[in-house]
Amino acid sequence: MYFYEVAILSSPLSFLTYHFNSLLEEGCVVEIVVRGKNYKAVVISTCQEPAFKTSEILSVSEFFYSAKQIELARFIATYYFSSLGEALGLMVAFGSDTFALPEIISEEKTSFVSSITLSQKQNEALLFLQQHKTSLLFGDTGSGKTEIYMKYFEQIMSAGKRSIFLMPEISLTPQMSKRLEEHFGDKVVMWHSKLTPLQKKKALTKIYDGSAYIIAGPRSALFLPIKDLGIIVVDEEHDDSYKSSSRPRYNARDLAIYMGKIHNIPVVLGSATPSLSSYVKFPHARLKGGHFSSDKEFIYERSVESLSPLIFQNLKNTLEAKEQSIVFLPTRANFKYLICGDCGHTYECVFCSIGMSIHQKAHALKCHYCNFTQAIPQVCSACGSSHLTSTRLGTAEAVKNISEIFPHATTEQFDRDIITTANKLKKALQRFNNSEIDILVGTQMLSKGHDYHGVTLAVVLGMDNMLNMSDYRSREKALSSLIQVAGRSGRAKNAKVIVQSFNEEFFSAFVANYEAFLIDEMEYRKELYPPYKKLCRILFADKNGLKAKEQMLRMQENLSHAPNIEIVGYKKCASEWQISIDLRFYSEAIKVRI
Repeated sequence: MYFYEVAILSSPLSFLTYHFNSLLEEGCVVEIVVRGKNYKAVVISTCQEPAFKTSEILSVSEFFYSAKQIELARFIATYYFSSLGEALGLMVAFGSDTFALPEIISEEKTSFVSSITLSQKQNEALLFLQQHKTSLLFGDTGSGKTEIYMKYFEQIMSAGKRSIFLMPEISLTPQMSKRLEEHFGDKVVMWHSKLTPLQKKKALTKIYDGSAYIIAGPRSALFLPIKDLGIIVVDEEHDDSYKSSSRPRYNARDLAIYMGKIHNIPVVLGSATPSLSSYVKFPHARLKGGHFSSDKEFIYERSVESLSPLIFQNLKNTLEAKEQSIVFLPTRANFKYLICGDCGHTYECVFCSIGMSIHQKAHALKCHYCNFTQAIPQVCSACGSSHLTSTRLGTAEAVKNISEIFPHATTEQFDRDIITTANKLKKALQRFNNSEIDILVGTQMLSKGHDYHGVTLAVVLGMDNMLNMSDYRSREKALSSLIQVAGRSGRAKNAKVIVQSFNEEFFSAFVANYEAFLIDEMEYRKELYPPYKKLCRILFADKNGLKAKEQMLRMQENLSHAPNIEIVGYKKCASEWQISIDLRFYSEAIKVRI
């Protein structure tokens, strides 16, 4: 009789002990019973017979997790504070028939003929990327980053290896899928959560038999059972969509870098507006300019977030010219920020230099980092105006207002409330590119690398709200969003970009020179924030709020004695049953285990 520690897939439970009558390999998927219910679990290790009575493993499947998958899962469980079962639950297991047709694979890898020609600058960038294990491709919008990725994929494919191509979210997959499939044909597999069960089965079949050489999709594509992996490319690496909002709360960009170390393969991060962390940490190849010959005129309007007469006049002019417009609003945040409608003054925490959020019930402005609180002012502290506002304009309201002014124009909403499936996304983009839609109104989804051919007007609202977010990256996110949205316009003809903001001085200084912003941002972050300091937020959740508070205070007491750690603040969360501690680490080497 053999005894094993097993981890239940996607369960927060710690290891359980079971027995079986034959020797099992680490990583194999088995079926067990817990309190009368059957579960899939993974064999983690053999162990000695325990003092208590154990149940028998019901069955052993043909599926297994590789040693590298388990290594990655252990890292996720440790670094992101989850169980190993939750970490393994992210991944798709290997099958016993993986790569059952090696002779066909060998024939396919030698039959591919390249049709991609790179410019001298692109070739230099590709050579640079090939010389580094982890590198950043910092290329302006339209500078040809995708062609460099595809040329790199060709070289990986010619060596008989496979590539993972990560995109921040599903909204990018239709156009990228078309480009990849036009060049690589059926060697491409697209993977995302909106695939039907049949589509997933077909995709996995190609992955298992080795006929898929390029696996593309959002963060879940990182966890597929890919043998002979040769490269990972993370496009739009700055995007927050790479972060999971549920346990395990991982960042797919960071896991891609860790996977590169496990597999000893190159990892390429790409963006027109890279995160400061990536810019500081990794060597970069810089691609300037683009293949669009048109110009953009930036017009700044000092105004709070609203559809103003200036915007309506420019929308009218664009419609009369039979051209298209996009209207961008930031994703609606959970918290609102106070702004002066006359001078644009906003309220920052005096300790953390981030925007303070309005809490109407408490009649207060609060910092969501250190919990500093002040009463909501009645007049602007900068100009004395009583015109203080916290209103936000939503996409549905904007579509309604525009449709009332231009009833004969076709105005559509483009956000997650409307675009709920991959098919809806594909059809909306097709209608827009076929000029069936005159005005497209959307949130961040609008800015995600789509190729809009006929846009000559981009309206960007809510930039000051983004600048005032309770996030140390607010300047980076606001400027990045503006550049990304502006990049969707003026691809065929000259375009106008109307930016509603009281902060023209900031945006105009960096909108055409993002690298200058990164250098400026370094000084702002050096003493307080990443990549120079590490931040950690620890959440305590319990149905009984007093128990959560008790655990939080115990942790706070223990951490107060730890060297090189500053407790920035500890407070009650928006959810009544969650309490958090925010930490700042003053040593790169320190680790806190909970």
